[in-house]
Amino acid sequence: MNRSAARSWWKTTLGLLLTGIMLFPVYWMLNVSLTPEQDMRKSPPDLFPTHGTLDGYRTVLDEQVPHLATSLVVGLGTVALTVALAAPAGYALAKLRPRGGGILSFLLLVAQMIPGIIMAMGFYAIYLQLGLLQSVPGLIVADSTLAVPFAVLIFTAFMSGIPGELLQAAQMDGAGRLRAFVSIVLPMSRNSIVTVSLFAFLWSWSDFVFAGTLVNGGTHEPITLGIYHYIGNNNQEWNAIMATAVVASLPAAVILVLAQRYVAAGVTAGAVKD
Repeated sequence: MNRSAARSWWKTTLGLLLTGIMLFPVYWMLNVSLTPEQDMRKSPPDLFPTHGTLDGYRTVLDEQVPHLATSLVVGLGTVALTVALAAPAGYALAKLRPRGGGILSFLLLVAQMIPGIIMAMGFYAIYLQLGLLQSVPGLIVADSTLAVPFAVLIFTAFMSGIPGELLQAAQMDGAGRLRAFVSIVLPMSRNSIVTVSLFAFLWSWSDFVFAGTLVNGGTHEPITLGIYHYIGNNNQEWNAIMATAVVASLPAAVILVLAQRYVAAGVTAGAVKD
């Protein structure tokens, strides 16, 4: 018992140490965001913001709110489009068994391996002809291409575990496939919907390749481009730069904390078959 307790204590200590090392950059970002400009080049630097200031966050509110609003619109639009496309596709692959479904699943896996810059250049050529460059709808469609293949695979794995007897009972009661999908499959797929929505939002929120290629220089730039341009134009105002990074990280962190139990259930869905 003593040996087991000692081993557990060392594992816990090691885990906390490694977690602290991984999270230290996040803490340092927060520390610098609260550090006054005159203390920025102090040697050695303060480990705590003893004379903290909110000037950096005031700058964020003055200059970065439009970028944050654009990222929020793009993120929510990407989530809506991804779920609207991937949920019916996952249902079809899991329950309707279309001809060539295995090949389609393989192609979805391959699609996730295509480098983003290659897809961005393809979108650039298409959008140039369609007049969709520097537009929010164009960026939503582009970001959705990252999330849809992953989302279809998640929905397929989850919906495969839904008992077929439920769908057969619904058909006996007169419900068609669409009605069964809306009334039975979607409510039972809550965990997978939350999982897909979270990953789609995070991918669009942190996207830089599509944003830098398709909307750079436009009037509606997301927060990733806002930070990029801000670093280039104000490379001495590190408290404002780090404050922007902190504010940009908050929505993703809050959503991840709130949805973590649904994500755990959604990701592992379909991993074990009865």
